[in-house]
This record gives sequence, structure tokens and C-alpha cells, in this order.
Amino acid sequence: MPTPSYPSIAALDALLDAMPATGDARRRQLGMVRRELETALRQDALPAPARGSLRHLLGEEALGPYLRRAESGALRHRLVAGRRPPTSGHTNQTRLVCLDLLREAAGLPDLHLAVTGTPDLHPVPAFAQLAALRRQLDRDLAGPLSPGRVRLTAVLALVLDTAARSGELTGLRITHLTGDRRSVYVERRPQHGTAAPVTGEWLPLSPLARAALDRWLAARADLVAFAHGTSRLWVSLRPNHAGLPDENGNAVGRPAGMPLEENGLITSYRRGRARYGLQHLLPAKLEQLRRAAEQQRDARHT
Repeated sequence: MPTPSYPSIAALDALLDAMPATGDARRRQLGMVRRELETALRQDALPAPARGSLRHLLGEEALGPYLRRAESGALRHRLVAGRRPPTSGHTNQTRLVCLDLLREAAGLPDLHLAVTGTPDLHPVPAFAQLAALRRQLDRDLAGPLSPGRVRLTAVLALVLDTAARSGELTGLRITHLTGDRRSVYVERRPQHGTAAPVTGEWLPLSPLARAALDRWLAARADLVAFAHGTSRLWVSLRPNHAGLPDENGNAVGRPAGMPLEENGLITSYRRGRARYGLQHLLPAKLEQLRRAAEQQRDARHT
């Protein structure tokens, strides 16, 4: 097989090689998805970040356009009677199963994609629930909090103010905050689209978000000292491992204070929701909270 022309496809090949043994049929199906994804990249049908990162290639922003294009037949490897007809329902379902397997192997959360190429969206909290959440977070900030709860409170406050996606949150850096914490710069990465340039905007922050960020930045300063510094806003709370062994097969340690990646942010939301007794205020998924905040912001501007 020729060397892949995209880093994300090279990473996908490595992932496929490392996956547990499966039957020949499943291997062929996974190979079909791999070829389709590379074809979609060559056709410039996926967002630009999908070329360089496996996480972006298997992310929600890329899989929606990919599935719609694959189901249309545009990514077929061979012509059928001289054309590329839509793929069958069986093939479409098989494609979803393969994507679930690939995302699981890559350590990514479930997307619950549908055959139409769109996620099966869960209901969002009502505006009254968002107001109750703000009140609870404000009360929490009045007392002592663990670093984990401080970080979660700051994340939630930013989502409520900006409706930022998880990938947009993990991209935030200290330099994206004004010195007085009154504004934050968010680089928007639309859920759908092709290679449209990333756009950004400065957004005002509420007193709740400013107070939460003040608490988090104080805790963060101690954490990043272990990791020799980073400009990323969200960092890990405790030592962990890199996920890949070294050349001798040993786990590679990582100190506390390392940049928190998207999957880590999502996991911290899910665990924090249960650990801090916030199930009555927070939906099961961070994306549900984001969409509720987005709807509330849109309602204020109409």
C-alpha cells in the first residue's frame, strides 16, 4: 500500500494495525471505511483539520459530511454499471458499526450517528434549568472547592456564556482571556462544512465565569508547575500515562498540569456530574448543555 498522503490516514492505519483481531469480513469492512475516508479527504469533502489529526478525522464535524457523501455513492471504490449509485441500507449500517469500533479503539466517546450522517440528538435542558445551574455554581464558588470541582465549575460557566463545543474549549489558551477576565476569544469550528477557515470571536464573560476562572487559574498555576508550563487553559489534575508505551513496552508517565485533550474534558464532565451530585442540573452529555446555552443565546438576540 502506498504511503498515505495525510497524517490522519497514517494514524488510522496504525490504529487498524493495533486493533484486536477480527474476522476477515469485518477487516474488509473496516478497510472500506478507511478507503472512503481517504477518498473524502482527496475530494476535499471534509473539514481541513481532518487531514492532520485522527481525532478530527473521526470527530463529529468530519463524520457527518463523510456519511452523507458515502451514502450517496460518491466515495465508491468501483463503478456499478458505469455510475456510482447510493449505497445499500445494509452497507450504511455496516459503516456505522465500523465507525463505532474505530472511535472506541481511538478512545473517543460514542456519537450515536444515524444513517443520515447526523447525530441522534438528545433533548436539551430548559432555560429554567440553566438558571438553576448558574445559581448552584455561584453558591459553590462561595465556599471551599477541590481543584476538580473548580475546573468543572469554570468549564460549565464558559459553556453557559459562550456555547463553545468541547473541541473549542480544549483549544483555549491563557492568551484567549483578557487580563480582567471580562472577555474570551473562541475559535469557532462549525459542526458541518468542508474546508472553511476557522473563525473566531471575542465574547463577554459573566461575573460567574470571571469568578470561576479566577479560582481555576489559581489552582492551575500550581498544577502547571509540575509540567514545566503550558499556555493551554485546561490541564490535568493528577499524573497519568500517555496512552502509548515506550520502545520497551513500559507506560510513559505524564505529570499533573499537562494539557487536557477533548476526550479528557468530556470524561471529566461525565464523572464530575456524578461525583458532585449535579445530575439534576446537568444533562448526561456536555453537548446537550452546549446546545441549550446556544438556544438561550439565540433567543436573547431575536
